[in-house]
Amino acid sequence: MTDLVGHIVLFIVAGIGIVLAPLVIGRFVRPSLPTPEKDAIYECGEPTIGSSYIQFDLRYYAVALLFIVFDVEVAFFFPWASVYGGAMQLADNRLSSEARTHISEKLLNVAPGTLDASQAISAETALQLGMASMIDITVFFGVLMVGFAYVWKRGDLDWVRAYQKPAPVEQQA
Repeated sequence: MTDLVGHIVLFIVAGIGIVLAPLVIGRFVRPSLPTPEKDAIYECGEPTIGSSYIQFDLRYYAVALLFIVFDVEVAFFFPWASVYGGAMQLADNRLSSEARTHISEKLLNVAPGTLDASQAISAETALQLGMASMIDITVFFGVLMVGFAYVWKRGDLDWVRAYQKPAPVEQQA
């Protein structure tokens, strides 16, 4: 028990040291030459105008949240691709028993050498897994696209919205 506490304390001290070391080294190494220009407030290369306590447009936050939501959902494609790729490799009937066992161990996430040839995933089972995962990702992608179409149709991705319909332009003869 004390060995575990010692490891935890060592881990915490090392983490704090890794964070503080660059800050302390930077404090002593960097030059300190303050000027009025360096001390001026800097915002995106533009001179500041007015107070910094202004109310931002809510569309900015809506677009940022939508980006995060769709970005996180797209991240689910990577583990799916790994499982689907392994299943499709196993679906090949020409695969040797050693290769089938090795890929089965990776797909099942077991230690190497724990499966024998009789416990490896068969080509038929791998094909069923591949088809089920294809249906799963198609449904997932469909829901993602319906949500994206809804957001697009609602106008949440338009940065500048028109509050009234523009008047029709008359055609000249």
